Amino acid sequence: MNQLQPQIDKLASVVKGAQEKLRRIDRAVIAERSGATIDQDGNLRVEFLWREYVIDRAEWTVKRADDAAVPPSIMQSLILTYLYMSGGAPPIDRWLGFRELPDGLFYAQAFQGYTGAALVRDLNGDVVVFRQASEKLKGEALAIGDAGYAFQVLPHMKLAVVMWSGDDEFPAQAQVLFQESAPHYLITEGLAIVGSLLIGQIVKAAKA
Repeated sequence: MNQLQPQIDKLASVVKGAQEKLRRIDRAVIAERSGATIDQDGNLRVEFLWREYVIDRAEWTVKRADDAAVPPSIMQSLILTYLYMSGGAPPIDRWLGFRELPDGLFYAQAFQGYTGAALVRDLNGDVVVFRQASEKLKGEALAIGDAGYAFQVLPHMKLAVVMWSGDDEFPAQAQVLFQESAPHYLITEGLAIVGSLLIGQIVKAAKA
């Protein structure tokens, strides 16, 4: 996570005070805008990277739904920021590279290094393995690259991962793509972290 430290620091500064801001918004409005649900106890529930989290209605603290464990602070920050920023903008399935996100150009090379390049390295550029791992995660096949999949990472947000197989001239490549509407739900630094987490999930599925 060292490569992500600047993004983590920026996200932390944005999420500071998010709990107080969320308290001022009706939970039903938050749920409608973000795609979260409200359970019988009045708590919000949201699925993030195939795991359900519960957001306490009084304290606005985040816990995993499957046990009482408090997730790492970065996961809490991402979820609270998502809930606060969600303005109800409809998802737009026009795919953007990281450099096309707000202020993304500055971090684009680093982002590619710990996402697309890392995926190629960890899977040895094997498109078949990538395809199998993506299908384990219920990715939606896309007609991009030699293999491309869209993943529902949050209720109103998908990320896509695309891989091109290598040949004698060009090495294998992979890239994370974002919906055009993604900046309405997370700041660019938060999107960078989600992209990294998604790549980690794909690699984990490939090796399972």
